[in-house]
Amino acid sequence: MVKQYSLRQLAFYFLKLGTWGFGGPVALVGYMQRDLVENKNWLTEEEYKEGLALAQLAPGPLAAQLGIYIGFVHYGLIGATLTGLAFVLPSFVMVVLLGMAYKLYGGLAWMQAIFYGVGAAVIGIIAMSAYKLTVKSISKFQPALMKAKWLLWLFYVAGVVITVLTEREEILLFLACGILYMIIKAPPPWLRKPAALPAGILISTGFWKYEGKTLQEIAWFFIKAGTFVFGSGLAIVPFLHGGVVKEFGWLNEHQFLDAVAVAMITPGPVVITVGFIGYLVAGFPGACIAALATFLPCYLFTVALAPSFKKIAKNASIKAFVEGITAAVIGALVGSVIVIGLRSIIDKPTALIAVAAVLALIYIKKLQEPYIILIAAIIGILIKTL
Repeated sequence: MVKQYSLRQLAFYFLKLGTWGFGGPVALVGYMQRDLVENKNWLTEEEYKEGLALAQLAPGPLAAQLGIYIGFVHYGLIGATLTGLAFVLPSFVMVVLLGMAYKLYGGLAWMQAIFYGVGAAVIGIIAMSAYKLTVKSISKFQPALMKAKWLLWLFYVAGVVITVLTEREEILLFLACGILYMIIKAPPPWLRKPAALPAGILISTGFWKYEGKTLQEIAWFFIKAGTFVFGSGLAIVPFLHGGVVKEFGWLNEHQFLDAVAVAMITPGPVVITVGFIGYLVAGFPGACIAALATFLPCYLFTVALAPSFKKIAKNASIKAFVEGITAAVIGALVGSVIVIGLRSIIDKPTALIAVAAVLALIYIKKLQEPYIILIAAIIGILIKTL
């Protein structure tokens, strides 16, 4: 029997989760299952699983989508809106404040020393996340399993190679992999039987400094980011890297890596790094537009699909399409790790920090990413000052 709860209670829960929820998307969806299904009994196990399935099938950040769906289950559109805002707002405020500090102090030796260590640790963390995503979404590194999933592995390798060679994301590759896998594995009926196609400090930190054209570019770019990226928040990294660094030149390699690090040390969805990037590019307006543009597609997908999701979830063609895209996107994430790593691992200490971060995640199960980032920051300061 599901207990009654108010919309206010639900919104307050997601406000707390957005404030204290560390550990990335996998940890956040785990917290929701533990708190809302097992402890509070606000949702049934079936409702939770349906929400998780929708979050995996639709584009956008996994944890944010699940939160929006949970808000929709019993309180409809207003519930989805309030839970989504409550979940994202705390980390958005944090990254804007960090963006202000970064603009004020980013050129100072102590700040550079911090990010010297942090940047190397982030490479290790992303590499480990890429490995976990590969094993979870495609298959384990076992010959029999890899043979059975050979086409997905082909898409994966294509994503790696093309990202390394072009140093940018290729949306057409993602779409082509999704469509090809759907046609081969589960062609939709219309393909099988073709009939018809269906203040002072604010000034010094660039708080209000922006250009109209730049805001338009930010809006369009981050809408694409929110529309074409599936699954884990870190899957957005290659897409952001290709646009923010290569296409528009808004940030350099080190600034981009610092932006990813900021996402690691703040609670809530990892994708909130877009707010930090938006702030560095165009102040507070840029941060707002980047965050809104990134989360709006996943919000619209969730509320649009939620009412009829039971039927959609059983559609083999849609599942195959998403599988194909996911394989290419994860491959692009690995390629992005290689590209960024080649520029960020600049000496033996940074290489050792990156390796240590990977080993810590493997052998110290309870050690969360923010603690690794903190330790790396201290090591960076010690190396640069001693």
